This record gives sequence, C-alpha cells and structure tokens, in this order.
Amino acid sequence: MGCLLSHLAAKFAFFPPSPATYGIKKREDGKLTVVASPSTAPSMPVPHPDDNSLDVLVIDTKRGNKIVAFYLRNPYARLTLLYSHGNAADLGQLYDLFVQLKVNLRVNLIGYDYSGYGASTGKPSESNTYADIEAVYECLQTEYGVSQEDLILYGQSVGSGPTLHLAAKLPRLRGVVLHSAILSGLRVLCHVKFTFCFDIYKNIDKIREVKCPVLVIHGTEDDVVNWLHGDALSKMAREPYEPLWIKGGGHCNLELYPDYIRHLCSFIQEMENITTKTRLKKIRQNSSLQKRSCCANPFTSCRCFRIKLCRLKLPKCSKPNSCLECTGSCSCCCLPCLQWRWCCCGEESSSKMIKKHEKKLANGDTGRV
Repeated sequence: MGCLLSHLAAKFAFFPPSPATYGIKKREDGKLTVVASPSTAPSMPVPHPDDNSLDVLVIDTKRGNKIVAFYLRNPYARLTLLYSHGNAADLGQLYDLFVQLKVNLRVNLIGYDYSGYGASTGKPSESNTYADIEAVYECLQTEYGVSQEDLILYGQSVGSGPTLHLAAKLPRLRGVVLHSAILSGLRVLCHVKFTFCFDIYKNIDKIREVKCPVLVIHGTEDDVVNWLHGDALSKMAREPYEPLWIKGGGHCNLELYPDYIRHLCSFIQEMENITTKTRLKKIRQNSSLQKRSCCANPFTSCRCFRIKLCRLKLPKCSKPNSCLECTGSCSCCCLPCLQWRWCCCGEESSSKMIKKHEKKLANGDTGRV
C-alpha cells in the first residue's frame, strides 16, 4: 500500500515539459551545444554555439541515467551555485534566468535536468533526483575543483527535496537557498501532523540536519505551496538567514520582484565574506547557546543534570543498649548483615520488617538479605 501511494505521489510531483524545450548535439570538435526544440524555437533564447562561458555536460548517475547540466562561468566568481529547478520546467526555459543570476550574483552556476526532464534519460522519481544531484556535485568536485566550502545549494519548489538531501550530507557547505520550498510532498496536498513512510521529499526532517546558513524565500500569495511551508522551514533551520516573504508573490513569479534579487545578492555577499574561521566560531557560539538554554529551563526535556551516588545515612538507634537488633558492633541498626536497615526504634520501622528480621536472626542467617 505504501509503495502504491508513493508511486501516486510521484505522479503528482513531476510534470516534465513535453516535448522538451531544447535538445543537444555534438559539434565536430566534440563539444556539446544546445539547440532549440522546433515547438519553442521562435521564443526560446538559445546559447550561442561559440559561448565559451557555457559548458553543456552529460553526467552519468549511479542509477544508470544520463542527465544534462549547464555550467555557466563568471570570471569574477568566488562561489558556485548549484540550482535545482521546480517540477514543471527544464533547462531550456531556465537558461535566461541562469544568465541573469550568474551576472547579478557574481557566481558560477550549474543547473541540471532531473532524470526524465529535458534531454536527460530515465524517469523522474524521488530516488532518481537524489542520485542526480549527487552526480552533479561529484562532477563539480572532479571537473571544476569546487569544494563544499565554496558551494551554495539552491532549490526551487520540488527542487528543495534534492537540495536538502545533499545539504544534510555536507557539513561544511557554504549556504542553502530554499525558494518556494515544501515541507514534504504529502503536506502540499493536505494538512498532516505526522510524517508517513510513503511521503516523498521529507524536508521537515532533513532541514534539522543542515549545518550552514539557510535563506528561505516565499511568496505570501503562493496558491501551490502555502507560505507556511517556508515559514516552518525557516524556523526549524539550525542557522536561519533573514527570510524573504514577498508580499503578493505567487509560486512561479518571485524572480520578477526587485526584492528577490536584492535580498539574494545580500545573502551571497555575506556568504562570500564568511571565512572558515568565522564559520567555526559561529558554530561553537550556537552550540554554547543551545547548552545554556537547555540547562536554564527546568522543564525542558533535554535538561542537563548530574546524579551523585552516595551511601545512605540512617539515624542511629535511640536505645543502643536495650534494642535487641542493635546489639553488636554495627552502630547503624543492622547487626551483622552489612545491609542498611531501619532500626526497630526508628521512626520508619514497621512491625512487618521487625518480624522478618527476627526470623532471620533466629535461623542464624547472617548473610545479606
């Protein structure tokens, strides 16, 4: 039943443009170039074949698919942005946006099509998108020498799923941007308080594992993914950056608002200025604050306390010479048994305990009781 529901959830999650808005072909020198799809040729901007700032890549994934990626260079870039797009777009539709982000944010940018999108092979699924982004990250490492310290992950809508999947695995990542992100696939369709096994893209669980600054951008009039998804993700992040709530913004038009690029630029600039030393210091400070807040509240579930074990001290017998059970060398009420017992003369004594002790003495039992 769970597998069936997961399959149905995937059907609702992925809407690759059909036909694809672009194609790729190999030139005589072996370099891949982008060509427009006949159905979209008049309106779709196509990269120039001789554009040396663009690399068209075909990357193999561990699940046997071949995915297409665009790598756009900026000679002044200090950071690289890995962009995971939404569920109803492909690289042909996003190329113009990629160029604008590359220039305005002053970053290198790599965007990719999920399995089954654009010119990528395979079928779209949650597990395939995870394999896709892992393959792109490995390509950045091996082909372009990009380390996680110089990488920012960007996920839009469904793209927040693979983004947080990878971010949770990279402890030294520079930053994360969540654009119209989802808490989980099922939570987009209905309000549920629990995470079910058949749910997809369980971002509500993975956001807590991300150790870098997280910027959340969401439109207040988003009728596809309610802005409360973004609000919850921002509040659950370990290191939230000031979120951006675009008043009147929908699900697919946030890039048209001036605040979008302005706030994103501020985030990128701040990430550029963060050094490894500063990051480590901030992590230690956050850890210290968490410990203090944990111990300060006596009602918190993670309260810190110590347990000290000590030997129990009982009151001495008030009648050491007249009490039958207190004769002998033991000064604390238990004749030869080495086990602490209440004295028959003490305030805590009971007739039942006295009788039990007298029976053991009559039988000559001096061992532990």
